[in-house]
Amino acid sequence: MTAFKTLDDIGDVTGKRVLVRVDLNVPMNDGAVGDRTRIEAAMPTIRELADKGAIVLLLAHFGRPKGAKNPTQSLSLVMGGLEDVLGHSVMFIPECVGEGAKAGIAVLAAGDVAVLENTRFYPGEEKNDPAFADALAEIGDLYVNDAFSAAHRAHGSTEGIAHRLPAYAGRAMEAELKALDAALGNPAHPVAAVVGGAKVSSKIDVLRHLVSKVDHLIIGGGMANTFLAARGVDVGKSLCEHDLVDTANAIFEAADAAGCTIHLPYDVVVAKEFAPNPPTRTVNVHEVAADEMILDVGPAAVEALADVLKNCRTLVWNGPLGAFETPPFDTATVALAKTAAALTREGSLISVAGGGDTVAALNHARVAGDFTFVSTAGGAFLEWMEGKPLPGVDALSQ
Repeated sequence: MTAFKTLDDIGDVTGKRVLVRVDLNVPMNDGAVGDRTRIEAAMPTIRELADKGAIVLLLAHFGRPKGAKNPTQSLSLVMGGLEDVLGHSVMFIPECVGEGAKAGIAVLAAGDVAVLENTRFYPGEEKNDPAFADALAEIGDLYVNDAFSAAHRAHGSTEGIAHRLPAYAGRAMEAELKALDAALGNPAHPVAAVVGGAKVSSKIDVLRHLVSKVDHLIIGGGMANTFLAARGVDVGKSLCEHDLVDTANAIFEAADAAGCTIHLPYDVVVAKEFAPNPPTRTVNVHEVAADEMILDVGPAAVEALADVLKNCRTLVWNGPLGAFETPPFDTATVALAKTAAALTREGSLISVAGGGDTVAALNHARVAGDFTFVSTAGGAFLEWMEGKPLPGVDALSQ
């Protein structure tokens, strides 16, 4: 794992201006914050720095304003939710660089917390313009990155500034990087990966990377149908990318060469229509009728997959096994998630999951709290699973 400094290395911060990159890109409902998960994730870092007497200056983006000021995407809109979670008032500064920002910061005292305006209101942010990174560095003494979810972007507030001020990982970032290292960086073997979702095309790079890293690759969701088709199975009306059969075969070959076992379902739940609770059949994959579609993994395959997990030490999970938003096609995902949670609770499995659909599926199965670590990052988690460098993380390395 890349070595990086954490808040433990930061020293005395009394009266120092600490720029903290957080993720405040939260969903809104009727002008109020709809989901506070990301705000809550930033709290340990914010509170620790404020308690130590720092002047805490929060940097974040909100929406995609494309480098122009837009009142509907101002971070002033999330202030209510932020103050509620923090439990005291936070100052809003309507600029994030320049004289306006400096004037706002000048009135802050040790232990105060302020939010600077949306970094993406400035064209220099997404371009990672050196002049913008310089301007950010001018208003702070230290930099802390606590936004893993934005770490796959080389932006001014995630990458550029880290080269201009002493840079540290916040508590959420530190926890994320440690969990990811335990999952794929330096894991206890055997390692299993569950990769689901609708399309192989969106996860080709993930699958190619994982076959060289894991001992067991469990493929579910619509993407399993493409792999079944590559094995000569007639998948009927199922979602299937027939044009990617050659890609699937190349992944089979790479897995063989790497000693990785690919697990595909051998019994499946099929229906003639994709709707809640339609008439279904559970059949062997070779018995799917021409007018049927595969919508979930069958119970015998789930039991076999549970046995695989019982023999593994580490699990990485991204994507559901079936069309889990539509009952009863959540059955396999819930069952395997409960097995992984039970193995984690008893201490035999390290389980790391991530991606929006995955978090929703684990919450639906009521087991998210039992996994070793659940990442709320979408794109950054996927790029990490692809083995790609994350600029925001690399910039923190000592």
